Amino acid sequence: MSSAVVRVDADAAIIGSGFSGSLTALALRKCGRRVVLVERGRHPRFAIGESSTPLANLLIEELADRYDLPRVRSFSKWGTWQQARPEVACGLKRGFSFFFHERGSPFPEDPEHARQLLVAASPHDAVADMHWYRPDFDRALVEDAQAEGAVYLDSTRLDSVWRDGSAMILDGERDGRSIRIHARFVIDASGPRGFLHRALGLDEAPRRWLPPTRGLYTHFEHVDRWDRLRPAAGTPYPVDDAAVHHVFPGGWIWVLRFNNGITSAGAALTPAIASEIAAADGAAAWDRLLQALPSIRDQFQSARALLPFVHVPCLAFRSARVAGPAWALLPSAAGVIDPLLSTGFPLTLLGVLRLVDLLERTEPGRERQAALAEYERVTIAELDATERLVAALYASMDDPPLFKRLSLLYFSAASFSEAVRRLGHSERAPGFLLHAHPSFGPELAACTAIAASRPAGRERQALTEQIDRAIEPFDVAGLLDRTRRDWFPVLATDILASAAKLGATRAEVVRLLERSGFTFEEGSARGDGQRRAQ
Repeated sequence: MSSAVVRVDADAAIIGSGFSGSLTALALRKCGRRVVLVERGRHPRFAIGESSTPLANLLIEELADRYDLPRVRSFSKWGTWQQARPEVACGLKRGFSFFFHERGSPFPEDPEHARQLLVAASPHDAVADMHWYRPDFDRALVEDAQAEGAVYLDSTRLDSVWRDGSAMILDGERDGRSIRIHARFVIDASGPRGFLHRALGLDEAPRRWLPPTRGLYTHFEHVDRWDRLRPAAGTPYPVDDAAVHHVFPGGWIWVLRFNNGITSAGAALTPAIASEIAAADGAAAWDRLLQALPSIRDQFQSARALLPFVHVPCLAFRSARVAGPAWALLPSAAGVIDPLLSTGFPLTLLGVLRLVDLLERTEPGRERQAALAEYERVTIAELDATERLVAALYASMDDPPLFKRLSLLYFSAASFSEAVRRLGHSERAPGFLLHAHPSFGPELAACTAIAASRPAGRERQALTEQIDRAIEPFDVAGLLDRTRRDWFPVLATDILASAAKLGATRAEVVRLLERSGFTFEEGSARGDGQRRAQ
């Protein structure tokens, strides 16, 4: 080999320095592994995938605590983020806000919330979720990984990967010089259709349920607030301090606000709508889409795009293989479903935790191969469950009551999973969306399959009743309380009343709530979604 070739030796080579690659690098460094983090571009950079969830933030806490990463742990809540790392921009996410539109018509007066769904994710700002401003967030994590001793190679083009005995060899170029990386294991964190998928010639798995949705998005400034244009009293949180979803037949628009004046917005569209507006036209297509949605057009009346629009011909992607003898794809590289329910972050963070644990406790050989096979099986199963649910929601976009009822499958599974994990009993919530739970998993599959067939009449009524029965044993958030008219705050009383469902005592739940930021001496007058627990 020529002396001009730069050689790097590592226990693990991680391809892609987005948040998942850098978090994996940080955890492996804390395990004493030699890590090289390889990036094709340079930071800061624009990236999609920006909205966190309570489960994702809990997984960040678990990762930070397990691997002694206090600087990472500060990113798990709005309050600690603002205190410890305010230079990293983010947005306040108090919940999920859904508004259901008809194309060609303004959003109607809606005193009964027939065309709304507001699901709070936190009782107050200090413990709220965030939208991650990825140019800042990803760069901060890369810098943390470097500070922990990871070798970081940006502006690096990788051309090939091959196996030589116990090593994986990666060949490429950086700054005009050839580079060769010898690694015992390779982790792909480079996103859908990423490096390993291409270099290993992996097959793309066909979508089984979801239509081939297309994406159109960018960052804006001067986007008006929906709650200024459509004020409403008594909401469980300020509706724009959330992931805002404008849903209409054939697609939806997201609006995510950061605290630096920038707003992320974009659309996920079925092929018919994407073709109608000629989505590949970028800004002109966006204008055509808004012309058919007059109330959303009002929200963007003064907005200005800060970057060229990105058009993605097919948002969904699934790799047929997820792991091999000395390599693995993180879930973000193994599959992308849709941003509709912000599932990408928790899916990926679950994968990071599993993969780092796998590498920490196994050595190359049969035990590792069995563990990698299980990692692949679980990753595929969780992507399947997510695709089923999102496909059912797409099939129901012209039926807001059914869409809302279906979405409660997600919110019940997510809130139950978070609660039992915080109680130290993650085994009670097997699989993302409880897909591996012996009762909830089959019901999730059955309900989503029926919804995808677009039932009507008695079949539709039977489906809504089946959804309610599936949810009830796992509803720890008052989601079946119809008196709330689809506005759901986070209340300590709901969680306390669910102690038996969680397999916990009242005292254990009180301690859980105290750890999670609830206070019991204050009532609900502050409007922060809290009530007295006594």
